[in-house]
Amino acid sequence: MRPHHLAQTVLSTLALLGPGAALADKAAAIDEMEAYLEFVDYGGGVIFAEQIPRDDWKKFVLIDARDAGQFARGHIPGAIHMDWRQVLAKRDSIPKDKPVLIYCNTGSLSAQAGFALRVAGWDNLRILQGGMEEWKAKGGFDAASRTIPAARH
Repeated sequence: MRPHHLAQTVLSTLALLGPGAALADKAAAIDEMEAYLEFVDYGGGVIFAEQIPRDDWKKFVLIDARDAGQFARGHIPGAIHMDWRQVLAKRDSIPKDKPVLIYCNTGSLSAQAGFALRVAGWDNLRILQGGMEEWKAKGGFDAASRTIPAARH
């Protein structure tokens, strides 16, 4: 992650704490994010639609992190709506014992929400790379079966 994007993500994550958050809470949040970044795997839990076989989609708790209007106009079937700004406030409704996949339109807002949740302890969370737009473009639930297998030499 480039420094500018990291700074933007940290600021967005701090904004999720809300304007009333105490300075000590923000300092603790920064410490947690720093510790997380030192140990997170490359990609930070990002997964591509083509990595998920059709039958595996039903194993995920799908969270659509877009705004309510976008969700109402269409979403991945089975998804629940949770605006990206609300994931920490609603974290008690997000399971830690089954796979969770969060998405938005392109992946940027869900990456911020996912980062906040992963720092808060959700290690079962994945972020859909490219969001709903890429999911649709790659064939939706059938994206994995549409990928071209690697050439054998």
